[in-house]
Amino acid sequence: METPDKTPAAAPDATENTDATENTNAADNAEAADNTPEPERTGIASQDWAQASAEPTYRAAVIDLLGALAYGELAAFERLAEDAKLAPTLADKAELASMASAEFQHFERLRQRLAAIDAEPTASMEPFAAALDEFHRQTAPSDWLEGLIKAYVGDSIASDFYREVAARLDSDTRALVLGVLDDTGHSSFAVEKVRAAIEADPRVGGRLALWARRLMGEALSQAQRVVADRDALSTMLVGGVADGFDLAEVGRMFSRITEAHTKRMAALGLAA
Repeated sequence: METPDKTPAAAPDATENTDATENTNAADNAEAADNTPEPERTGIASQDWAQASAEPTYRAAVIDLLGALAYGELAAFERLAEDAKLAPTLADKAELASMASAEFQHFERLRQRLAAIDAEPTASMEPFAAALDEFHRQTAPSDWLEGLIKAYVGDSIASDFYREVAARLDSDTRALVLGVLDDTGHSSFAVEKVRAAIEADPRVGGRLALWARRLMGEALSQAQRVVADRDALSTMLVGGVADGFDLAEVGRMFSRITEAHTKRMAALGLAA
């Protein structure tokens, strides 16, 4: 992934801004794909849901995973709708509203899937509500730019984590998880606005870099707490019923997530 020049420069013309945004979005999508492990499909990863769900521990782990992801999408919808109030222009407000709508559609897909596999959606989400609510409480943005950084950096860290896990899931669940992780437009929109703000006032960069580092730490801690609190989910991650994971691989997984975060910071023109 190309790393944009971090040195503040004169604002480019509209065509250059569009090209840079498109390139950043494409690179970010490619980066997500590059950081998703692609093990040989064996065991559960080569099965569909009907086959894999015969294992009770795996079934419980998937319900936990979908419950956590569903609540995350619902919380993202609420947060983006709230952040829209901070938008400086009507166009920005509409853009965030569109993103919020996409997050709610992802939530609906997950809720429907939970119901389809005979898991009560609300009960599946409830174990994760307190931890996710606390994360959002501790990382409430104070202004528009911090909200954009959170949408881009914070949500991307969560997406990286779920993509890592998805590589070891049955084919049906894997397709659903990857589908709801599709970029809703956060990447290109956030990069464009944040880089423009830094170009207009380079002093903004230092504050936003500190904010992004805080988000990184909080997001990783929150992900680790969620996994540790759910036996079936932690068993799946460390190799109990899923293919290819062990404790060492979990460490490497978080290293890959950290590396992807560093690249996203560079795309924003910020130091990791």
